[in-house]
Amino acid sequence: MVDRVTPTVINWKSVATILGFILFGMNSLGASQPIDFARDVAPILETHCLRCHSPNNAKGEVSLATVADLRENAYLAAGEPESSYLLHLISFSDGEKPEMPKESEPLSPEQVAIVRGWIEQGAEWPDAVVLHEPSRADKTWWSLQPLTKNDPPDATDSPVSWRENPIDRFVYSKLAEQGLSPNPPAVRRTLIRRVFYDLVGLPPTPDEVQAFVESDDPLAYEKLLDRLLNSPQYGERWGRHWLDVVRFGESNGFERNVLIPDLWPFRDYVIASINADKPFDLFIREHIAGDVFAKGRPESEIGTAFLVAGPYDDVGNQDAVQAAQIRANTIDEMIRAASGAFLGLTIGCARCHDHKFDPIRQRDYYAWYATFAGVRHGRRVVATAEAQTRHATLRQPLEAQRNTLTQERKTLSESIEKRAQANRERHEATWTRPPADRRGTEETFDPVTAKFVRLVSEGQDRNPANRNQFGIDEFEIWTAADPAINVALASAGATASGPSRPIEDSPGAYGPQKAIDGKTGERFLATGGHLTIELAQPSSINRVTFSSARGESKPDQRKFAFVGEYRIEVSDDGKTWREVANSHDRKPVNVAHRDHRLRQLETLPEDRKRLADLDREIGKINRELGRIPPLQTVFVGTRSERDAKGPFHIFLGGSPQRKGDEVLPASLSVLSESASKYELKPDTPESTRRMALADWLVDDKNPLTPRVLVNRLWHYHFGRGIVSTPNDFGSMGSLPSHPELLDWLVGELRRHNWRLKPLHRLIMTSQTYRQSSEYRNEAARIDSDARLLWRFPPRRLSAEEIRDSILEVAGVLQPKMGGAGFRLYHFMQDNVCTYDPLDRPGPETYRRAVYHQNARAAVVDLMTEFDQPDCAFSTPRRSETISPLQALTMLNHQFTLDMADAFARRLIRDAGDEPDQQIQHGFRLCYSRAATEPERKACRELIAEHGLAAFCRVLLNTSEFIYLQ
Repeated sequence: MVDRVTPTVINWKSVATILGFILFGMNSLGASQPIDFARDVAPILETHCLRCHSPNNAKGEVSLATVADLRENAYLAAGEPESSYLLHLISFSDGEKPEMPKESEPLSPEQVAIVRGWIEQGAEWPDAVVLHEPSRADKTWWSLQPLTKNDPPDATDSPVSWRENPIDRFVYSKLAEQGLSPNPPAVRRTLIRRVFYDLVGLPPTPDEVQAFVESDDPLAYEKLLDRLLNSPQYGERWGRHWLDVVRFGESNGFERNVLIPDLWPFRDYVIASINADKPFDLFIREHIAGDVFAKGRPESEIGTAFLVAGPYDDVGNQDAVQAAQIRANTIDEMIRAASGAFLGLTIGCARCHDHKFDPIRQRDYYAWYATFAGVRHGRRVVATAEAQTRHATLRQPLEAQRNTLTQERKTLSESIEKRAQANRERHEATWTRPPADRRGTEETFDPVTAKFVRLVSEGQDRNPANRNQFGIDEFEIWTAADPAINVALASAGATASGPSRPIEDSPGAYGPQKAIDGKTGERFLATGGHLTIELAQPSSINRVTFSSARGESKPDQRKFAFVGEYRIEVSDDGKTWREVANSHDRKPVNVAHRDHRLRQLETLPEDRKRLADLDREIGKINRELGRIPPLQTVFVGTRSERDAKGPFHIFLGGSPQRKGDEVLPASLSVLSESASKYELKPDTPESTRRMALADWLVDDKNPLTPRVLVNRLWHYHFGRGIVSTPNDFGSMGSLPSHPELLDWLVGELRRHNWRLKPLHRLIMTSQTYRQSSEYRNEAARIDSDARLLWRFPPRRLSAEEIRDSILEVAGVLQPKMGGAGFRLYHFMQDNVCTYDPLDRPGPETYRRAVYHQNARAAVVDLMTEFDQPDCAFSTPRRSETISPLQALTMLNHQFTLDMADAFARRLIRDAGDEPDQQIQHGFRLCYSRAATEPERKACRELIAEHGLAAFCRVLLNTSEFIYLQ
C-alpha cells in the first residue's frame, strides 16, 4: 500500500536566499578571504540601519554607531551566527519578510551573507570605527573640491567684441554649446540707468544721461564706472546687500521684540568698509574676531557685532532646562548665520543629527558651538586706547573723591543702623495697628472740613526707598454725617490729579480718575508720589479708605506696588496742607520697612544734616562726571570665559539635557583634505577659538569662502548667481551654471587681494553685462530664464530703491550719511513692543532707506509691500512678487501723495509753468528718456483735467519707473 503524499509548497524566496548564501559564499566569501568591517560591513549598517538606530534616534534603545549597544544587548555572539539576534532580525525566516530594516527593502542575500560571514569570523569591530548615516552628497561634492585654475576658452568663433573680456569668453562658450547667441549691446540710455541703480541704487540725473549719451570719449563708460564706484552712495547700495546676508536688524525679535538703539554703528561700519574697498578676507575676519586682533580700533572691532546682529530671546527663564535650551538656540542662530554667510553651507541642519544631504557631521556643528559658546548678546565700550586713556584721566580724580565721600556716608549709616537695632524693641512697642493692606486700608480722624484731600507716599510696600510709584484701585473719602457718604466719587463731582504712568496705545488707561470711578478692576499708577482729590464742595470728613487689590483674597504682590508708609493731608485751597493721619503707628508691612523706619527714627538732626551734605557733594561730583562725554557704547556683544569653559559635548537630538561625546573647537572635517584644518585644546581661550575660525574661513586652501563671495557679487549684478542658491552650496542647492568661470573669478578676487571694486569693473565692462535685455522667442525656448545669459535679465527695483528713487525725483532726498536711523513707525513699549506704521512720515524720514531703523516683524507700508524682507533671517535673494497691495499703496499712501506734490513743485521750479516742459522733465527724471508725442498729448490732457500733481503721481506708479531693462 502506497502512503498518500502531501504536496510540498515551495517558498521560492527562501530558496533564493539559501542559494544566494551558497553562491555568494562560494564566489566571494571563501575562508581565504577575511571580511573587513570598515570596507564590507560598515556601509551596510550605515545605509540601512543608522537612520533608526543612531545615538540621536536610538529606536529600541539600540544604536549601531558603535559596537557597544550590540554587545551590551546581546545582539552579537562572536563566531556564532545562529546565536546572534542581529542576524535573525535581518534574515528571511520561512519566507517571511525580515523584521529589519522596517522602513526600507530587506537586505539582499549578498548583504546578509556578508554580515553572517563577519560574525563567523569573530565580529571584529575596531573601536576607532564610528558609523555615520551617509548623506546624499559626500566629500567629492563639487563645492568642496579645491579651486581649479581655468584659462578662458578659445574665442576665435565669437564676435570680436566678445573676445577681449575673459568673462565674455566663458559665457559665449556656454551659449555656443546650446546653439545660442547673445543680444546686441544695450543703448546708452538703458545702460546708464542700469549702471546707476546697480552701483548706487539711484536714478541718474537728466544731465548725467545726456552727457553720457552724447559723449564721444571712448572711455566714457569706464570713467562712469570709476566715478560711481568712488561715490559714497556705492557703499550705501552694496552695504544694503551685505546687511541682508548677515540678517542685520535693530530689534531682538521674539515676543518682546525690543529696539536695539546702539547697533547702527555696525551698519555704518559695513557701508564705510565697502566704500573703502576693504579686502573682504579682512572684512570677514573682523566679523568673527575683530575684537581680538583689532582691539582698540573701533573701525574694525565693531565688525564683531555681526555675531549678535540676529534675533535673540531675552525674556529669560528660571527653569534651568528651558534656560539651557534658550542658550542653545541663541548659539545655533550664530552658527547658521556664519555658515550661510561665509561658507554657503547649512551647518545648522547638523544640530540634531548628521546632515542628511551634505557631508557635515553633528560633531562639526558642535565644534562651532564650542567656538561661539563665550559670545553673549549685549553692549560694551568700543573706543581707541587713546580715547579710553583720556576718559580715565578725566574721571579718576572725581571718582576718587566720590569714593571717599561714599565711604564716609557708609560709616555714618552703619552707626545709625547700629543704634536702630539696639532700640528696636522700644520702638516696636509703639506700633499697635495692623500694617497697611493693599486689599483695603482705613484711616479715621477727628472731623475736619476740607476741599482737598491727598494721599502722600512715604515708601511703597515693595521698596521703602521708593516714594514715587504705587497703585491705587479706589480712594474713598467719607463724610462725618450719618449716614456717611463717599464724596470722592467722580459721580459726586470730585476730580483727581497726580502724575501717572502713561500708556501710549491707551491714553488715560491708568490716569488719576481711575482711583475715584467706583470700580476696582483698574488702577491709578502713580509716578509722582501722591494722589490729590478735589471735592465738589468743602465737606466735613473723618475717614478715608484706599486699596490696590480690593476683593482679591491673594493679591499678586509683584503686579502693582502699594503704599507701605504714607500720610493723609487736607487743604482748603490746595496750597496749604495739614496732616490728619499717617501710618507711623502701624506695624511695618515687612522687615525692610521695619528697618527703614527704625533708621529714620534713630537719625539725629546732626546726622541728617551731614547725610544731606554728603548727598549734595556726591551729587555735585556725579553731575561733573555726567558732563564728561561718555565713550561710545555699541551693541557688539560681550565675552564670557565662564560660558566658554568646557567640556563641550554633542547634544543628542539637539537637547542640552542629552550629552553625547565630547567635542573640541575645530574646522569642518569635510574640508580637511581641500583646506587647512585645526583642532584646539579644551582650555583654549574663547578669543583664540574665534580667531582660529576667522583665519580658517579665509585660508588660501579653503575653496568655499571665495566661491560664495564671488557668487554673491555675480548674483547682485545679474539677479541670479552662477549658483542660484547663494546661501546653499550643498546638494540641496543648485549646481553652478558656469563652474569654470566661478573658479576663474575666484582667482581674480585673490589676484586683487580680495578687493571687490576690480571685480565690479571686470564684470560691468563685459559684453555679457552690457548687452540688451531684449526678449527672443527662439532663445527663450532653449533657456527660458536666461541663466546662460543670452540677454541681460531685467529686474524690478528693490523696496529701498523704489522709496529712494521717489524721494530723489521729488527733489527731497536728504544726503546725510550715518548715525542713528530714522523710523517709519511709531514705537510703543509696554511689556512687549508695538510698531505702528506712520500714516504720514515727515521730512525727518527723507533719508536713504538703508538708514531706516529696521525692526523685526515690523510692517513698513511701501517697503514691506515691495518685498523688503523681515530681518529675522538671512536674505541672500530678494523676492519679486506682484500683488494688488503694491498698486493700492503706491496710489493711495500719504507718502506717495506727499511725494507727488513735492515732485510737482520741483517740475515748476526746474521747468517753469509750461506743461510740455514739465512733462519732458518729468519723463527724463523718472525714465531717463524724453516723452513721445502720443505720451505728451495724453499727459497734457491729464494735467489740464486733474493738475500737475496727478501727472506726477501717475509717473511714480508706472512699471517703467520701477523696472530696469
